[in-house]
Amino acid sequence: MPVPMKIDFVSDIACPWCAIGLASLQQALRHSADAVQATLHFQPFELNPDMPPEGEDVDEHLARKYGGTPEQFARNRDAIRERGAAVGFAFKPEGRGRIVNTFDAHRLLYWAGLQGAAAQLALKQALLQAYHGRGERVDHVDVLLGAVRAAGLDEAAARAVLAGDDHAADVRAAEAEWQRAGIRAVPAVVINDRHLISGGQPPEVFEQALRQIAQSAD
Repeated sequence: MPVPMKIDFVSDIACPWCAIGLASLQQALRHSADAVQATLHFQPFELNPDMPPEGEDVDEHLARKYGGTPEQFARNRDAIRERGAAVGFAFKPEGRGRIVNTFDAHRLLYWAGLQGAAAQLALKQALLQAYHGRGERVDHVDVLLGAVRAAGLDEAAARAVLAGDDHAADVRAAEAEWQRAGIRAVPAVVINDRHLISGGQPPEVFEQALRQIAQSAD
């Protein structure tokens, strides 16, 4: 019988490796369905919590934060696009365009999580597609509500969330909790509150870890 497993996926919409990691993890979960019955919970992490409303050009942001040249960034985008294609995620060839603030997206993900794991997963995928697949600004209300519609969730309720500060304290508390737990980079996949897998690993790495954890739980 498959072993029940809780998986916390700590990530940011702004992170391309989080899109790769999620697609890779889902592939691994499909391949290990005979051994694992997992419930995914998406946890907030902001790579750029102080990003201003206007956002920042992606290449300027990367050069300021990490150093590098436009040519290097273009090669990195090509490598990311290839890794995404291998696990079924299609990145926009030109990249994201701008780095934007993702706090409202995390508030919506928290709201979706209150409706169940399937609702939260659907919204997470819709937001990743909007930002990384189409280069849309996920700090804009119309884009966020478009993701809500794509996920099949209540647009009017989501609009009400965005109009106020609903779940802002919940998101900040969750971010602080994961930082206290030692999470400094994403994606971070935490299984059963004790096993950590870092980074956008290939499906076979996730599958091997899932099967080992399931076996040790028998």
